[in-house]
Amino acid sequence: MEFHSLETRQTALSLLRGGTRNAEVARRLDIPLGTVGYWKHMDRAKRGECPGAHNPDCPRCDAGPLDTQAYAYLLGLYLGDGHISHHSAHRVPNLMITCDDKWPGLTNSAEQAMGRVFPQNRVCRVRKAGCHNVKVYSKHLECLFPQHGPGKKHERRIALEDWQQEIVDAHPWEFVRGLIHSDGCRVTNWTTRVVGGERKRYEYPRYFFTNKSDDIRGLCTDTLTKVGVRWTVLARGSDPFNVSVARKESVALMDAHIGPKY
Repeated sequence: MEFHSLETRQTALSLLRGGTRNAEVARRLDIPLGTVGYWKHMDRAKRGECPGAHNPDCPRCDAGPLDTQAYAYLLGLYLGDGHISHHSAHRVPNLMITCDDKWPGLTNSAEQAMGRVFPQNRVCRVRKAGCHNVKVYSKHLECLFPQHGPGKKHERRIALEDWQQEIVDAHPWEFVRGLIHSDGCRVTNWTTRVVGGERKRYEYPRYFFTNKSDDIRGLCTDTLTKVGVRWTVLARGSDPFNVSVARKESVALMDAHIGPKY
């Protein structure tokens, strides 16, 4: 192991604090780049400048603050197209919401909600073929999303804890909006009728929410009922995966609070 003098280390830290890049410091002082990075990390840690150092509180572990409106929306997104994973290259888990590039507004909304729920954590976008993954890293993800577990969501029980249900009851439309934005859509259906001997075409809007999990569909329909939306279930083959909202007054309610993806 190569040891460096205290003077060399202090010179390196002085350059780093002044904004000089790690690689440039390593070149000037003839020090391994990894050593410079380690010195910089330890120096920032001592001064409380590491990411997350000013946000030790968790809304569940330490009764820290939580933007409940943003959380209700993010919870809906998570139950639809989100998942929590651990990667060997990172010390903390990440929450990832997959957003189709057809709906750039959805990607923006997901990023904003993550930023409000985790205000001290960096939210990033990862480009994939035809979509973006919106991600945030936090050691408290499983505290805030206790539905996380091994296997696919539709293969295990999904239920809200009491504190989550209180948030959904306080912000039901945000929760439904998250579900629809993740696993739902607003479409225009059409049918024909014979009027005065002439067949005419009629179009009407309809909302769908499609999810394989009986529990998640139940959370959706229970919340829809609470806000006065009438719904039905349409089977895909023999499987009742589709929740449909087609009645005119219920569609009007959905339009007022959710609207189409954008």
